[in-house]
Amino acid sequence: MSSCKYTGGVMKPLSRLSASRRNLIESDSSSETKEGGVSAVAGATASGGHDRQREAPPTSLMAQSSTNQPPIQSPPEIVISSKEDSPYPRGGQGGAGAVGTGARGSTSKAPKRKNQNIGYKLGHRRALFEKRKRLSDYALIFGMFGIVVMVIETELSWGVYTKSSMYSLALKCLISLSTVILLGLIIAYHAREVQLFVIDNGADDWRIAMTMERVLLIALELLVSAVHPVPGDFKFQWRARLAFSYAPSQAEADLDMVLSVPMFLRLYLIARVMLLHSKLFTDASSRSIGALNKVHFNTRFVMKTLMTICPGTVLLVFSISLWIIAAWTVRVCERYHDAQDVTSNFLGAMWLISITFLSIGYGDMVPHTYCGKGVCLLTGIMGAGCTALVVAVVARKLELTKAEKHVHNFMMDTQLTKRIKNAAANVLRETWLIYKHTKLMKKIDHSRVRKHQRKFLQAIHQLRSVKMEQRKLSDQANTLVDLSKMQSVMYELMSELNDRSEDLERQMLSLEQRVEQLTAGFSALPAHLSATLSAQHAALVHLLRERDARDSSSRSRERGGGCASPLTSE
Repeated sequence: MSSCKYTGGVMKPLSRLSASRRNLIESDSSSETKEGGVSAVAGATASGGHDRQREAPPTSLMAQSSTNQPPIQSPPEIVISSKEDSPYPRGGQGGAGAVGTGARGSTSKAPKRKNQNIGYKLGHRRALFEKRKRLSDYALIFGMFGIVVMVIETELSWGVYTKSSMYSLALKCLISLSTVILLGLIIAYHAREVQLFVIDNGADDWRIAMTMERVLLIALELLVSAVHPVPGDFKFQWRARLAFSYAPSQAEADLDMVLSVPMFLRLYLIARVMLLHSKLFTDASSRSIGALNKVHFNTRFVMKTLMTICPGTVLLVFSISLWIIAAWTVRVCERYHDAQDVTSNFLGAMWLISITFLSIGYGDMVPHTYCGKGVCLLTGIMGAGCTALVVAVVARKLELTKAEKHVHNFMMDTQLTKRIKNAAANVLRETWLIYKHTKLMKKIDHSRVRKHQRKFLQAIHQLRSVKMEQRKLSDQANTLVDLSKMQSVMYELMSELNDRSEDLERQMLSLEQRVEQLTAGFSALPAHLSATLSAQHAALVHLLRERDARDSSSRSRERGGGCASPLTSE
């Protein structure tokens, strides 16, 4: 292991260590032969500028290589540095340059990449994230600076000085300088993007990340950012047809107008800066949750979150910015063909853009050129979308919250309950009156009976309608209280199911115990049967032997009695 500094997760070689020490470590890690080690030591010694104490490791290496003994590595030195230290070695301090010089002929790039652990990659990735954010900020600053200088130069060249003056040349040179810096920052930004792709995917070559889509996007971004008014006085003939008189109009216009209006396309950098500075994008936990739910943290997602959090502010800022930019663009496009100074005036252009944005279109002002007509067309399209968003936001704001819905549903339920009780009471009352006038009265008044029957039917109809309203209200009621009730009901059902499952489990355990007892009894049954049969067999054998003995004794007695009878007769 090499000596290193710790700078918040980024490991770098110590700049104060000598080149000979680094060459010793490089030779040990790459397992070089004796000639390679000696050449590395010689190259390190030739670098010069080191004291005798730092020259000791190469001498020990030569002694070890001559005796064919394995080199003894010194323990690693870890120095805790401040956050201001750069995570990358500087060439002037003998960092990467010294290592590359000592390992020029003996060490390849593969062992270096193998030695880069996960901590180094994570630290390098964090540093690239910070650099990418700073590059995006600087690109936005220089892009906005170029737009502001372009607007100032366009306004001053219309009434203060001409395009051929030195002031115009100086401002255009300033715009060109900011554009060149902006292009360099964009290239550096995409270089950091490629480095992040290589680290995230573990690629060995940066050209793997250069797909056709990425190359086209980078080329398009550079092309959009490179458009700006060039220094010089260039003219062209601009023909148009006036709106009301339809008379042809021709004017000598500046070429800077064509190159100045597309500079507003640089405002796309605002969306990139918003994405890189968003808490959702910079927070690791949010990115992890998004990755688990397959949510990509891009500009669209950030804009959706902003529209959810503060929709009114977003729409207001977008509408005002669009009005100002579109009004200035219409003013620049119409100034060469507006003899009456109607649309070329900034306030008049603002009025034209506002009535176009709101889709009113009084017709008192119309653009003359195709440039102005195109800007008004885009303004109308954006205005229709913003109007729809405003309606959606207002509808969301007018919608009742969950607590308000709960209170409203509770009040309506109370009123409907009272109406149901009143309707039911009316039904019972009219039923009693009908029974009274038809059964209890001696003389039946048919007109009064029909009147109460009519009221009876009306009460039934009112009861049905109120019940229908209550059913609709119960269907629409979807509040936290209803959810809590449902949760309590589900909890009761689950507890009942758990009790039943426990009872079933106990019964199953008892059945299992009985089955085990039966199994044990069946397993012991053959032994009992064999013992019983053996005992019965022994008893039977014993009985048979006793019977045989008795039979033999009786036979012997009979034989003895037969022999004694002739003797007595004699």
